[in-house]
Amino acid sequence: MKKVLLYLAALVILGSCGSSGNGELVGVQSRKPFFQPTPYGMAYIPLGSYTMGVGDEDAAYAQIHQPKTVTISAFYMDETEITNNEYRQFVNWVRDSIARVLLGDILPEDYLIEEDRKTGEMFDPPFLNWSTRIDWEGEEEKEVLEELFLSENERYFRKKEIDTRKLNYEYYWVDLKAASRKDHTQDGNHEAASLANRPQGLQDRSVYVRKEFINVYPDTLVWLFDYSYSFNEPLTQKYFWHPAYDHYPVVGVNWRQAKAFCVWRTQLKNTYLAQKNGQASIHDFRLPTEAEWEWASRGGHDFNPYPWGGPYTRNDKGCFLGNYKPLRGNYTDDGGATPIIVAHYPPNDWGLYDMAGNVAEWTSDAFDESSYNFTWDLNPHYQYNADENDPPVLKRKVIRGGSWKDVGHFLQVATRSYEYQDTAKAYIGFRCVETFLGRQKDDNPAKASHIYKR
Repeated sequence: MKKVLLYLAALVILGSCGSSGNGELVGVQSRKPFFQPTPYGMAYIPLGSYTMGVGDEDAAYAQIHQPKTVTISAFYMDETEITNNEYRQFVNWVRDSIARVLLGDILPEDYLIEEDRKTGEMFDPPFLNWSTRIDWEGEEEKEVLEELFLSENERYFRKKEIDTRKLNYEYYWVDLKAASRKDHTQDGNHEAASLANRPQGLQDRSVYVRKEFINVYPDTLVWLFDYSYSFNEPLTQKYFWHPAYDHYPVVGVNWRQAKAFCVWRTQLKNTYLAQKNGQASIHDFRLPTEAEWEWASRGGHDFNPYPWGGPYTRNDKGCFLGNYKPLRGNYTDDGGATPIIVAHYPPNDWGLYDMAGNVAEWTSDAFDESSYNFTWDLNPHYQYNADENDPPVLKRKVIRGGSWKDVGHFLQVATRSYEYQDTAKAYIGFRCVETFLGRQKDDNPAKASHIYKR
């Protein structure tokens, strides 16, 4: 009996040695290789260092961008601002997801996935079935979906339209900043501070999960209340939804809506990758930090005042290089009076369009006049998650790039401005970034492994 036990023990030891590289440290084997393709519609921005801040005269003498050298990690950035048609994909997704939830009450077998057919696992709550097309005119469906539309007394000319007030998107995010703090602040006026209790988080991580609930439809009335005594009704009525404006930058989107779009875009991509043979997920899409935006806008040129590198807003032929308010208000002299189609002007040296003019762009940074003085010089980022009870000064977010209604000073790569996170404007849009996974593009992963002989 003793001999049998010794024999079995030897087999276990020998088997474990064989599966672990003959006793050598070789890491977990049989992991799927990962290749990070350039996301569709994005440009690669390499890592690097530059002087962040004024590269030319501080025309406003605001003293809010003291130059300092910073280093930025590699990332991807949208080549253009998010367009009306791209943002409409988000709006339609929210609309269809709400419809599927409603239809799941009467036709769960068509619009809900309640069970994993392979394992028999029951999903609670169930997943939405996106493979089934919604029948908006079906006998059963039509009655249930009626609540998504405007009531008859609210319709213009008896036209049946979706009630955009009901297009609300619910999502969750993890407040890593709160999780990293070690204080025991109990401030009932600020949710993030009150939950920044690290011992509690070590017991239950759900205290760092934030829930957001936001209406996603752009504010199309910005064209009217941004500019008094100005005939902008045509843009109010048509700019967002008409096919003529599909490739124009979306406006009327506040900072919170732009952030929600990034979360949805991440989920959309990661869901697809998970369904495709369980591929590894990507980094989150997000708004760029202020430092990332300026680095990308410079296009590899240090101390240049504009994205195209030169000191002037015209090229050598006298043509304007961006859509803004030139001279003394001759809006059309640059080729457009209001926002124009994206990518109309030449890109900078990293392939990014409209980094100056057309519409200004949200960044993820909170605005503080002195933030350059206290942020770190490696990937600087001043973040503050303001809640509804905070004073307006804490809700300021940095916008960059200038717009169609701005004078040339705001087109400079270093010029800073701000707007409030819950405010939408006719001259502010956004674009997304995605952090690059690794050090630099075209790195050879084999060089970092221990397969070579010493």
